[in-house]
Amino acid sequence: MTRQWRRTGYIDESSAARVPNWLTPVVQATRESTTGDLTRFAPVDGEGRPAAVLVLFGDGPDVLIIERARGDVAHSGQPAFPGGVFEDHDADLFATATREAAEETGLDPTGIEIFGALPDLWVPVSNFVVSPVLAWWRTPHDVSVQDVGEVSRVERIAIADLVEPVNRYTVRHPSGYRGPGFLVHDMLIWGFTAGVLSGLFERSGWSREWDVSREIPVEE
Repeated sequence: MTRQWRRTGYIDESSAARVPNWLTPVVQATRESTTGDLTRFAPVDGEGRPAAVLVLFGDGPDVLIIERARGDVAHSGQPAFPGGVFEDHDADLFATATREAAEETGLDPTGIEIFGALPDLWVPVSNFVVSPVLAWWRTPHDVSVQDVGEVSRVERIAIADLVEPVNRYTVRHPSGYRGPGFLVHDMLIWGFTAGVLSGLFERSGWSREWDVSREIPVEE
């Protein structure tokens, strides 16, 4: 797939008009977001493997998070949004995000309303250029692990728990990386996923003041 990366957020105005009022700050934040608001790792045109994740908001309000199975692969054992690499049969990156979410969690794509996408973000460790696709879970249903070789847990994490200051940390990695982290449901959400959540909460006005000096280390 060849394309120029999306530098700013994208909103489908007709779909955005159908989301509940509590998601309005997210819609507005998406309209205004740039790559630099979410990460210091900007993609380069024509480089990196295209991929997409589904940032799915439920009426908890909550967000759908998986934990990747452990193995000899990038992001092994990490909490993440459902998603994966673009495949030739995908119509677009929105299709990639929903297909991967269905394969990983059993999500029914007909029950969600995709209302936009954040700017494309580069993940250096895997060389993916990722499109975070935003959706409202219009018709929620039970979801669960579909393939234990890929996913070990599926959780709906309350937004209130994610923005609770006591659950927030600065993550420190042996590589020198430092970034936001969330310790909820016995899962440490960090890296790409935490960066997207932290940036989106900040720009949506949902973030609460937290102590950035509280650090938590992660292993190599």
